[in-house]
Amino acid sequence: TGAISSLQRQMEIQESELRRIRSEKELLQKQLREREVQLQAVSDKFCSLTEEQRQEEAVVMMEEENQNLQEVVAEQEFQLAEQNKLISELQGTISQLQAEVGTTRLQLLEQKQAQKETQSQFEALQHTELQTRVALELISSKFERYRNKIIQATFSVEGIQDPQGELTDDELLEAMQKIFNERTEFQQMLKNKSSR
Repeated sequence: TGAISSLQRQMEIQESELRRIRSEKELLQKQLREREVQLQAVSDKFCSLTEEQRQEEAVVMMEEENQNLQEVVAEQEFQLAEQNKLISELQGTISQLQAEVGTTRLQLLEQKQAQKETQSQFEALQHTELQTRVALELISSKFERYRNKIIQATFSVEGIQDPQGELTDDELLEAMQKIFNERTEFQQMLKNKSSR
C-alpha cells in the first residue's frame, strides 16, 4: 500500500509538471500570435505614411522587426521543441508509473489471497488439533479405566499381595505373569494327577 501511494504521488507530480509545461507552451504560442499582431499593426501604420516615407521607414522597421521576430521565433521554436521532448518523456514516465501501480496492486491482491488461504489452513489445523486432543483425552481415560480394572482383577486373586504405593506397568505385568505361571503349573499338576 505504501508503494502504491508513493507511485501515485510520483504520478501526480509528473502530471502537474506536464500541465505546467503545456501552460508555458500555450503562453509562448500566445506571445507568437501577439508578435504577429504587432507586425500587422506596423504594416497598417506604413499605409498611412507618404509613399517615400513609407518606403524608407518600412525598410528600416521591417529589417529591425524581421531581425527581432526571427530571434523570437527561433527562441520560441527551440523552447517548444524542448517542451515537446519533455512532454513526451513525462508521458512515458506516467505510463511506466501507471504500469507499476497496476503491478503493485496485483501483487497486493495475491498477497491478501495467500494470507486468506494461510489463515484458513491455520484454522483447519487448530480444529484438527482440538479434535485430536479430545480423542487423546478420551483414549487416555479409557486406558486408565482399563488399567485400573486389570489392577483390580490381578490383585483380587488369592495369594497376590496388594501393591505398595504407585504401581508401574512393569510391576503390573510381573504380577499378571506370576498368576499365569501359577495357574499353568496348577493345570499341569491336575493333568498329571488325573493321568495317574
